[in-house]
Amino acid sequence: MAGIYSEAAEFESDIIAIRRKIHLNPELSYQEGETAALVASTLESIGVRARTGIGGNGVVGILNASSEGKCIALRADMDALPLEEMARVDFKSARRGVMHACGHDTHVAMLLGAAMLLKKHEDELRGPVKLIFQPAEEHGGRGGAGPMIGDGVMDDPKVAYVFGLHISSEYPSGSFALRSGPIMASPDSFRIRVKGRGGHGSAPHKSVDPVFIAANVVSSLQGISSRFIDPVEPFVLSVCSIHGGTKDNIIPDEVTLEGTIRTFSARTRSRAKSLTSSVAKSICRSFGAGCEVSFMEDAYPVTVNDARATARVRTLLKKMGSFGVTDAGLIMGGEDFSRFLQKAPGTFYFLGTRNEEKGCIYPNHSSMFTVDEDVLRMGAASLAEIALNFL
Repeated sequence: MAGIYSEAAEFESDIIAIRRKIHLNPELSYQEGETAALVASTLESIGVRARTGIGGNGVVGILNASSEGKCIALRADMDALPLEEMARVDFKSARRGVMHACGHDTHVAMLLGAAMLLKKHEDELRGPVKLIFQPAEEHGGRGGAGPMIGDGVMDDPKVAYVFGLHISSEYPSGSFALRSGPIMASPDSFRIRVKGRGGHGSAPHKSVDPVFIAANVVSSLQGISSRFIDPVEPFVLSVCSIHGGTKDNIIPDEVTLEGTIRTFSARTRSRAKSLTSSVAKSICRSFGAGCEVSFMEDAYPVTVNDARATARVRTLLKKMGSFGVTDAGLIMGGEDFSRFLQKAPGTFYFLGTRNEEKGCIYPNHSSMFTVDEDVLRMGAASLAEIALNFL
């Protein structure tokens, strides 16, 4: 492992340059055309044939494609977030309201770096290595993994193991974190439309005020967690968006609430969705308002790491020097990689980037999110070593 990490120094400047170029030009889910083109051209430049248009904007490259050995897949996601960047970096997003605030730019760069490393060792590979560059991970519903799987990305050759890496400011820069079994929650997005009857703000008794009713809905939904869900069961319900009204003295006709539910069990997931609907409708009904509750279809399943593969990856990462490997706790965030893990055993693991001296202290999805670029070489080396070892 230390050997691969040393070799990665040869490509470190390329990895950082690719990351910065993608960061400067972020693209939202289902809009990753430029990023996909950059990925494809980079793969072709190192002698790896690239297939584009897989599941939308997905790109796939295969090393040692003619081998009949078992196939290992490595995945990176490509999309950015609808967020205005506030971080002070020289390569700040050039696109207003769009930012790589979750590190997907680094994921692409690290996987391309791993491809460069593996190309040097192609004669040592005892099977094919698929390099999967996935669109639309941030979508939360249809996503990008499902469409890519539908287009056959896990077949021909059939993938025996699949691995994914995610950058995280939760862990010290240069350390790895992982766990076997469930690691990331299933996310369910909901929308609640509170339908009242508008009027003048000075005469609320002549209207059905959806703002007041929506406030009661938000407060009451928190009772699902505190009074209906087993307190030892991992569970989150958050209302994250409220929209309604146009002026300070006009009671609107309607208010829309949007939020998310995060769970780790099918039973709790089903119960929470049912309770969200019944609580919201009951509150609205009690104040004379109408209510519509809808959930995003096809939400991501729980991300579950294979126990044997994870134990093996942990051993490999520990050999990478003195950077440290920690046990990840349950993470309430959701991940489209879960769908790949339903098709083949594997591991989703994290690379820490928290560095207080460099100001890399803000969480993923923050407008101030920054990355300690010194760790990118390490991430590329870890992916390459996993592929080499599992083959």
